[in-house]
Amino acid sequence: MLDLLVRNATLPDGRTGMSIAVRDGRIVETSAGLDAPAAETLDAGGLLVAPHFVDPHFHMDATLSYGLPRVNQSGTLLEGIALWGELKPLLTADALVERALAYCDWAVAKGLLAIRTHVDTSDPSLLAVDALLEVKRRVAPYLTLQLVAFPQDGVLRSPGGVDNLKRALERGVDVVGGIPHFERTMAEGAASVKLLCELAAERGQLVDMHCDESDDPHSRHIETLAFESQRLGLQGRVTGSHCTSMHSMDNYYVSKLLPLVAESGVGVIANPLINITLQGRHDSYPKRRGMTRVPELMAAGVNVAFGHDCVMDPWYGMGSGDMLEVAHMGLHVAQMTSQAGIRQCFDAVTANAARTMHLEGYGLEAGCEASFVLLLARDTVEAIRLRATRLKVYRRGKLLAETPASTAALHLEGRAPATDWMNARNR
Repeated sequence: MLDLLVRNATLPDGRTGMSIAVRDGRIVETSAGLDAPAAETLDAGGLLVAPHFVDPHFHMDATLSYGLPRVNQSGTLLEGIALWGELKPLLTADALVERALAYCDWAVAKGLLAIRTHVDTSDPSLLAVDALLEVKRRVAPYLTLQLVAFPQDGVLRSPGGVDNLKRALERGVDVVGGIPHFERTMAEGAASVKLLCELAAERGQLVDMHCDESDDPHSRHIETLAFESQRLGLQGRVTGSHCTSMHSMDNYYVSKLLPLVAESGVGVIANPLINITLQGRHDSYPKRRGMTRVPELMAAGVNVAFGHDCVMDPWYGMGSGDMLEVAHMGLHVAQMTSQAGIRQCFDAVTANAARTMHLEGYGLEAGCEASFVLLLARDTVEAIRLRATRLKVYRRGKLLAETPASTAALHLEGRAPATDWMNARNR
């Protein structure tokens, strides 16, 4: 007997009338019209069932700290970094853990079951590192948390930066991070990329580097990252996050850069909500949108994912852990409004993001982990348009969260009720 049988589901690739059979936390069969005895049967009613959402770029050590010790008045990246520096001496392990766990609860309710979070290693005490390692341990039964050793103040710029980062990795942090554009010079930034990639190669770890989070078109550390990835045989294991300077680069240089990135196997993470907020702050008009060249990177064969980056912290006072909101902003900023483009934006917060994190057993086919979401939408386009309600969230075949559908009661004189078609499209 099956543990769970989901029937009459629509899948992200457009297949309809599909059944998903689950036993022992794994999908054992995905096929059309399957009917078999099961301890639990769920009729999806033709609605969309998708693999769980994935956030490949977040800062959980800062989340839900908005207003502490003050609000970012300019809205700039640099004031946010300065504000984080003011907050760090006031942090306590208990408060960090409490805020992170609260955010994880938000995430699960939104069907977000895997998060890669950067954790600041600039503080020699590694307070935030130890706190998030504890959070990772606590949430492991229901959420995959992957930690990146992130030297926020610059691994070469800050005293003891390299040693602090190495100690964080020794304590169990998963991924090597960096921030080359925040080093003192372009040369120091390139040196930090080389050093950190060599460290990752030596340790057999992944790399995820804040890369060129700037409006400066001459910030070109993504080029160095691609070179080092290829030189060290790290293809497929390296990610450049943000890469916003690419938005401001001239087209001739980008025509050279895109094939280099694709050839190196470096993936890219854009953070639409935050890139559109922090970048272009020094412009009058016209104002740059700031996000990297998402459709061009995808067309070149680069794996591009979307991250949330921040929720209610020194850099961003909004957010709710909803990756459909991220995809919604992404398609607007990248002008990916074709049906194919919208579907690509859905992939950017699911399959592409899972590939970035190297998640094993992700998907809806036989052998995959039975972790998926039933959405109040008929397809991926409608899911993004409506930021669809997550009706049910499953992790390894067990129900983790559910949200009831909401309906509006209209009291309009002289208006007939909406047609069934309109009800179906807008519920």
